[in-house]
Amino acid sequence: MTTVTDNLLCLILFISIRIMILIADSGATKTDWCLGTSGTGCKRIQTEGISPFHQSEETIRNIIQFQLLPSLSPVLTQIRSIFFYGAGCTPSLAGIVRQALSTYFPSQTIAVETDLLGAARALCKDQAGIACILGTGSNSCLYDGSQITHNVSPLGYILGDEGSGAYLGKRFIGDCLKKQLPSFICDGLFEELKLTVPELLDKVYRQPQASRFLAGIAPYIHQNKSVPEVQAFLQDCFHAFFQRNVSAYGHLLPVSFTGSVAWFFQDEIKETAIQAGFTTGLFIKNPINELINYHLTY
Repeated sequence: MTTVTDNLLCLILFISIRIMILIADSGATKTDWCLGTSGTGCKRIQTEGISPFHQSEETIRNIIQFQLLPSLSPVLTQIRSIFFYGAGCTPSLAGIVRQALSTYFPSQTIAVETDLLGAARALCKDQAGIACILGTGSNSCLYDGSQITHNVSPLGYILGDEGSGAYLGKRFIGDCLKKQLPSFICDGLFEELKLTVPELLDKVYRQPQASRFLAGIAPYIHQNKSVPEVQAFLQDCFHAFFQRNVSAYGHLLPVSFTGSVAWFFQDEIKETAIQAGFTTGLFIKNPINELINYHLTY
């Protein structure tokens, strides 16, 4: 004979299964996945970065099959909805990711959006604001509390991506090669990279995923950020981000940030923002927990 407590437990289990969702936040370097019913209780999984701009559907399917599914197999049938936010997931390319996911999740509801909309929803929820991503790449937008209303194209690490890890790395290497930074800083970088100049140039100009390589220099920059010349370098890089991107959205709304570069250099970003006449809002290292809460609340 069942008790009231048993019935209540069954109801709670039914509700938790019914609303179990899978959220993905993907940049050029890695994809963070969160499975669960709350941001604090979710199962976290990390895979290689997924971008339909750089990868084929077959490559994306392989990442899902071999890096994601083994961690999901016990609860695969309990997932009801998938929300994928990724770099390069423009309307014309989102179908590649959606098709790859539907191969392994044929009965689930699948939504594929840009990582920028994910950042805006994580940072601003249902409030208007300016949302920015500073990770391997960079991006920014004006958000009205529901949708993106204006976006200055970041243009990628060759033509733009100011303030990103790839941008910092590109400029830092260039400044070292052109002897614009102290010799001990440059010597330390080349010692850490263990590359000759020809090998370094080959990495940047001929090898795939150059942006990831360049962004990988950001930790070294962070280690030396107390050096006055590096401080000036960082202020110049972040000033370029505000001037060439954020200024297009006006100065009335707070500017919030997500991404590893934003998180680890937030003091420098806040200082630069004040100098540029902006008010900063929230800083979060990773939007994944906030996205789980967003989709369960709004």
